[in-house]
Amino acid sequence: MEKRNNLMLSRRKFVGTAAAAAAITIVPKTVLGKQFGAVAPSDKIRLAHIGCGMQGFAELGPLLNCSDLQIVAVCDPETDGRHYLNFGNGDNVPTGTLNAIRNLVSNPKWREGIKYVPGGRMVMKEVIETFYANQRAADKFKAVNAYSDFRELLAKEDIDAVKIMTPDHLHATIAIAAMKKGKHVIVHKPLANRMYESDLVIKTAKETGVATYFMPYNSYRSSEEIKKMVADGTIGTLKEVHEWSARPMWTQNTEMPTNLPPIPAGFDWQMWLGPVPDRPYSPDYTHTLFRGWYDFGGGSFADMGHYTMWTVCDAWDLDVPAWAEGYGSKACRTLNFATGAIQNDFSFPLAESIRIHYNAKGSRGPIDVYWHDGGMRPPAIPELEEDKKLMGNTGILYIGDKGKILDGRLLPESKMKTYMGDKYTPPVERQRGAPQGRPAADQAAPAGPRIGPLPPNFEEWIAACRGGSKNTPANFVSAEALSTMINLGIVAVRAGTRVVFDPVTRKITNNEAANKLLVREYRKGWEL
Repeated sequence: MEKRNNLMLSRRKFVGTAAAAAAITIVPKTVLGKQFGAVAPSDKIRLAHIGCGMQGFAELGPLLNCSDLQIVAVCDPETDGRHYLNFGNGDNVPTGTLNAIRNLVSNPKWREGIKYVPGGRMVMKEVIETFYANQRAADKFKAVNAYSDFRELLAKEDIDAVKIMTPDHLHATIAIAAMKKGKHVIVHKPLANRMYESDLVIKTAKETGVATYFMPYNSYRSSEEIKKMVADGTIGTLKEVHEWSARPMWTQNTEMPTNLPPIPAGFDWQMWLGPVPDRPYSPDYTHTLFRGWYDFGGGSFADMGHYTMWTVCDAWDLDVPAWAEGYGSKACRTLNFATGAIQNDFSFPLAESIRIHYNAKGSRGPIDVYWHDGGMRPPAIPELEEDKKLMGNTGILYIGDKGKILDGRLLPESKMKTYMGDKYTPPVERQRGAPQGRPAADQAAPAGPRIGPLPPNFEEWIAACRGGSKNTPANFVSAEALSTMINLGIVAVRAGTRVVFDPVTRKITNNEAANKLLVREYRKGWEL
């Protein structure tokens, strides 16, 4: 036992925890590992993967292939599920997750003939152990432990970090528990689906000093080119930013679930609920469908807005909104010989438009940021008529008092051509129905599973785990403005009106009832 403890202390001294102050600001890539070279087993960052559903498997490969990491534990309320959902049109059984698993285990016949989408902690345990045995046998990893309760995992496992891939309502609860134990944390979007919780996640990250990575940074795109266009006066003074999405891709209900079957065997419903007050189990809440419920998800804005609005916040120094207003579609029904609107404060509307206002700051003037989803789009763009084009079902539009920029290009295209001069290149048209780039049947497949790259700047997170600077580009604190924007916008939709926000008290000043929407009602024992 004494020898094991000494080894543990040696490894922890190298890897670094919250107690190790950041003494190194730059760590050379030669010591980062990644896919650069071998890393001794005692020096690897021991990771627990919490959440074993569709998105978890989609992002698993690069983590498995990273020589700096070893996944030692997995956690999910589901053991070996038959109720997961992929995105699809319903005309056949979607195979995305199934194919991802078959790729990772290098077995195209894994669970051949199944009629369900696989998922759950025992499935991920099998995939990780198989990958390690096939692809990293020299590391001689031991078995992966599986848990239903993340609290038990944190109490029992000798880990350095966790990745959280659960439904939105559990992100803050798990992240805060892990950080308070000195664990480094990766979280998928959002940090939380309540502003009180996202604020608390950021506060805890600051206090504990652990290394954090917020996954939307995976799609971060710099706005430097657009900033230069605006600075060059191409659209005058920037007034508005509009983004619109084709989401949702899940059911958004107008009534509470009536489909209340028995809880499936092997599924811990109480653990899945976490901090949310108890209610009967329904498959209409779980897996991919959670996003449509206020209690469990963040709707389309939290799902997609995190990816593009982060760079908008950074580019224009949008810190705290002055106010937000939001409006959603309504559904009606007939009842007792009358017809009227359904009163709904449990599920996101089928479509919504949100306006978030930022006061003038520094050299920039006031800016309004708009979000539209469910088929809603900005007002017509007359400049598109000259180019004989229509507005797409997704896009991001910058509006100034003298012009517009759509998806990174000045409108109309003739203006872009004049601005770019000799450097002008025609726009690349979006191709629909194009091949996905799979190898032809007569071409030799690459040896081993096809693995994508690690997220951007991930090696800096690894360095931070080992005692380097915690001020990495994708850390939780850097996403504070983004989280505030999205969570306040969602509150405005629920309130159905304008809500004025005080940046000091972090409260809504003109609608006391709306303040209750900044926090959730907690189940006993799950309070934050």
